[in-house]
Amino acid sequence: MSTAAETVYPDTPRGVPASRTRADRTFRVVATAAGLATLVILGLIGLFLLIRAVPTFHQNGWHFFTTTEWNPDGGHAGVLALLVGTIEVALIALVLAVPVAVLTALYLTEYVSPRLRRPLTTVLDLLAALPSLIYGLWGFFFLQPHLLGVSAWLASHLDFLPIFKTSGAFFAASPFIAGVLVGLMLTPTATSVMREVFAQAPPGEKEAAMALGGSRWRMIRAVVLPFGRGGIVGGSMLALGRAMGESVSIALVISSNFFISAHILQTGGNTIGAHIANRFGDASAAYGLPALMGAALVLFVVTLLVNTGASLIVRRSRSGAGVEI
Repeated sequence: MSTAAETVYPDTPRGVPASRTRADRTFRVVATAAGLATLVILGLIGLFLLIRAVPTFHQNGWHFFTTTEWNPDGGHAGVLALLVGTIEVALIALVLAVPVAVLTALYLTEYVSPRLRRPLTTVLDLLAALPSLIYGLWGFFFLQPHLLGVSAWLASHLDFLPIFKTSGAFFAASPFIAGVLVGLMLTPTATSVMREVFAQAPPGEKEAAMALGGSRWRMIRAVVLPFGRGGIVGGSMLALGRAMGESVSIALVISSNFFISAHILQTGGNTIGAHIANRFGDASAAYGLPALMGAALVLFVVTLLVNTGASLIVRRSRSGAGVEI
């Protein structure tokens, strides 16, 4: 005679179907289509720029990548000075933005009270969504006059460093001012990414570190920062990609020229994005537009390489790798 337990719970295990459900198959198809569409659009953008830039490559050859002169109607166009200026402004912005972003993200996740966390996070997200034009106007009319004194102080007290040497007393419309402005634009974006990762740090490990007698800062160093390493790298690289592609705000605050200079406090500089924004309206269809398309293609390739490198770095320094149990 069988017991009630044997009747309700038979010894034969219940089979688990190996085939995917309709919802799984639908999601798989939609996700695959979205990924392939992204790659196709990316490839079409690169192909479009390449086709439109062919005339300037025929006209200038490899000199397009190695010269600084920009006179496409005269048969001479080079993107070297623009590329160096783009990297220069992006690095200035990154050096200023990343430390502030890390500290702000840690403050929002570990120090601020829960009642203030939500409004501060909302303000941060709103700052990340502001258009570049707003930042550019604010930088031209407000930020630049207040940074002239900072530039003069750096030139007077830190002139033993080559980047802070100047040949005159003109500090307006410099790469330094453009870099500070772009750094302020990047800080909310990088902070949002880092905050999301820091907020996912395992509470068990955090509580264990505090229970062992560690201070809050030691807990952050031992748990939160190792866990959020991938988020720090990812947020920084996302900020770098935006800095290299920034155009309108830089065009409003920098004085355009085509010279390569390591002195970031001096007036004059340029980036690929700002140059395209300034010259696109009056460029000739025969030579000017193909040259601008060639510059855009260079920026496209460099940004793609930066993002690819960032993906590899994030993969190697994935979040949580240092606090696993």
